[in-house]
Amino acid sequence: MDNRNGALMSRSNHVNILGAGQCGTLLAIMLARRGHSIDLYERNLDPRGEFAAAGRSINLVVTARGFNALEKAGVLPRVEPLLVPMRGRMIHAVDGSTEFLPYGQRENEQIHSASRGELNKILLSAADDVGNIDIHFGQVGKRYSVETCRAQLLDVETKREYEVEAQPLIAADGAGSVVRNSLHEADVIDAAMSPLEHGYKELEIPAGAGGEFQLDPNALHIWPRGGFMLIALPNPGGDFTLTLFMANEGETSFAALNNDRAAKAFFEEHFPDAAPLISDAVHAVLNNPLGLLGTVRCRSWHNAGNVLLIGDAAHAVVPFHGQGMNLAFEDCVVLDQILGTSDADWKDSFDAYEDKQIVNANAIADMALENYVEMRDTVRDPKFALRKALAFELERRLPDRFIPRYSMVMFHAEIPYRVAKDRGEIQLRLLEQLTKDAEDIDQIDLDAAVAMVVDQLNPVSGRTA
Repeated sequence: MDNRNGALMSRSNHVNILGAGQCGTLLAIMLARRGHSIDLYERNLDPRGEFAAAGRSINLVVTARGFNALEKAGVLPRVEPLLVPMRGRMIHAVDGSTEFLPYGQRENEQIHSASRGELNKILLSAADDVGNIDIHFGQVGKRYSVETCRAQLLDVETKREYEVEAQPLIAADGAGSVVRNSLHEADVIDAAMSPLEHGYKELEIPAGAGGEFQLDPNALHIWPRGGFMLIALPNPGGDFTLTLFMANEGETSFAALNNDRAAKAFFEEHFPDAAPLISDAVHAVLNNPLGLLGTVRCRSWHNAGNVLLIGDAAHAVVPFHGQGMNLAFEDCVVLDQILGTSDADWKDSFDAYEDKQIVNANAIADMALENYVEMRDTVRDPKFALRKALAFELERRLPDRFIPRYSMVMFHAEIPYRVAKDRGEIQLRLLEQLTKDAEDIDQIDLDAAVAMVVDQLNPVSGRTA
């Protein structure tokens, strides 16, 4: 069926997907289970093979939206052994003291750490088992032509360049998406990349001599230091993946850590309890690659039903709310549901998907940036713990009206990100007002607090505030 002159008159059965990371592979599984025939193109070699590139190792966080997607795709049982639960944040002060702040107050309100690489391997194996997915590794996307509705790819091994027709083409090729860049250059989507002036480097705390964890394994560890921070996420093998987030330039920055002496002094001053546990911290911070961070927003995510951006290709977010992958997985669920409940052509289906998700993507992009400030700085404020305690108390008294914003984002897949953001802003104003002159929750008039919540917040009802 010719799709070069606009949207398809009806949906074709075949779909090309560019990018076999977590998002592209999960979408392939969902669409294949719905009866579509999938060709999945990936620039890297098969990560399950002997000569695969290491790729990024920064850990992922799986929350309610991710669990929902994995369950709908039928792959959750395969993934669960990979996950390490984290019940809250363990805050590490400079003097070595720690404070544990639970994420929620219910047993199931916890987040889960997962290895990016291992999760990708599991999803690829699940895709192989579906039966109507052909995965082509070592195929690099070069550009997409709006005029011909074709993507140009390069076979890494043979050096052959060839074209793939948009039948449609779904681009899950990440934050640096060549398809998005092509659509932007053609003035189709008006994409904007907002770089963060902070980057990251990865470090490691190995397992102890007997394979034991050297930190509490059921917490996300944070060393908040105002303008920068160190975090640690547990892995099933007893080790921790650490990530140092800091300004790229300036007095306290990665640029300033330019020799052994500076790096050693930096760790001894700011992370004295963590430094002895880290595998060669000085060498690692000087030599490990610097990861860049930024936010991608687009005016639109598709072109005439021929090509669609999804996941980071459409809306990359900074990692400070642990929602990049979870948002991408939610994208897959939303698109799959639209395709399953309507026989509309690809253009109308993509329109419906975009209308539903673009406001949510923008909302979590904003919240992720805000959460960086909270993680590296706000958690050190005694008022933060007081506001959190009050939020839990209000949730206990008014569970249908007051759900902490963090909980809405992380534990309530049924509440859209946009709703969480809007309600969260109202709740924060209430919490700040109620705790302004209080040092302890006993000093707060809880009956008056309940009345204020009832006056300003309607009950949560799935999709609307």
